[in-house]
Amino acid sequence: MEVQKETYFPKLTAIQQAATTLKEVVAVTPLQENFNLSRQFNANIFLKREDLQQVRSYKIRGAYNKISSLTEEELVNGIVCASAGNHAQGVALACRKKEIYGTIYMPAPTPKQKVEQVKMFGGDFVDIRLIGDTFDDAYKAAKLLSDSLQKTFVHPFDDEKIIEGQATVGMEVLEQAQQPIDYVFVPVGGGGLASGLSSVFKLLSPKTKIIGVEPAGAPSMKKSLEENKNVVLENIDKFVDGAAVQQVGELTYKICRENLSDMITVPEGKVCQTILEMYNKEAIVVEPAGALTISALDFYKEELEDKNVVCVISGSNNDITRTAEIKERALLYSKLKHYFIIRFPQRAGALKEFVAEVLGENDDITFFEYSKKTNRENGPAVVGIELEKKEDLQPLIHRMKQRNFYGEYLNDKPNLFEFLV
Repeated sequence: MEVQKETYFPKLTAIQQAATTLKEVVAVTPLQENFNLSRQFNANIFLKREDLQQVRSYKIRGAYNKISSLTEEELVNGIVCASAGNHAQGVALACRKKEIYGTIYMPAPTPKQKVEQVKMFGGDFVDIRLIGDTFDDAYKAAKLLSDSLQKTFVHPFDDEKIIEGQATVGMEVLEQAQQPIDYVFVPVGGGGLASGLSSVFKLLSPKTKIIGVEPAGAPSMKKSLEENKNVVLENIDKFVDGAAVQQVGELTYKICRENLSDMITVPEGKVCQTILEMYNKEAIVVEPAGALTISALDFYKEELEDKNVVCVISGSNNDITRTAEIKERALLYSKLKHYFIIRFPQRAGALKEFVAEVLGENDDITFFEYSKKTNRENGPAVVGIELEKKEDLQPLIHRMKQRNFYGEYLNDKPNLFEFLV
């Protein structure tokens, strides 16, 4: 009869030991009350600012704790890791500080800013390899190298020492909080941070509700919890790159299954709104994964009133070249940006009539392209229009139809729409 292995849960002594190991490398990041969010939700909203770490994310905690635990025998051939970018920076910094050679795999679409940061932190101690489209592609390549050359694999989330390192975020929150915490919102990618933090709260503050937050396009933990098994997603939206994985860890799945009070997803467009709002209102730069927890607050608005709430801001490694896409997704989510096929009569003055008589006073054409030359009576063009208020859409469509300009609405046609955004 096969003996079932006992499920691993982080022990308080191991987490405290991790905190000691990290003392000289990891910043004790502030737990800041955010007055705008507190007023908006009629609650006490605090931000745990892991974006202020030297590597601009919490990932240094787990990476350094794991690498510090390795024996000389485990280090003899060097180490290898796979990462969407933030774990790579933590591993790179740890390699340089420990003078250990590491090979780091990241997906080819990893934002350039993250790749440059890995190079900067690791220096001559790291070899960076960009491969595949997703974290999971990079992970397979890294494991292949690890197995073939006997290099020690430093997992980004599904490892006891990684989880114990990430758990120190929860330890700090409890040490910094001056009143009992009712809710903690924590981002979930592979589940390492959620597993570690939730374990600390289960031990020291069991009444606190821990809410895991994933992007809607990569709900690997939510699907796993719903199906009561660790599932692999066939397709994911890679936009929230720091939290877009096709499968969470076996350890992290089991821990989150026991510890999380709820697991929700937020749309990528909502995440983009949050990124822009945090920059414009707070001068805080957050990456998409770092914006997940604040984005989730709207979905809990009624429950949060008069409560003490912590949102973990997991990272700030955002690439400025993504700003146009972030703005576009935010406008689409808020229903202020709309794309149409407009059929312009083939006569002089048609475009002038459209601008003067069809567009609203505050509507703005942001995209315009004739789809093809035509000898027909009406020539089609793809037109993107930004509205001042979402309520302006139906009156706009009515005026288009009334004057015989309306062709087709594209926002709800994903097969066509993906070529525009």
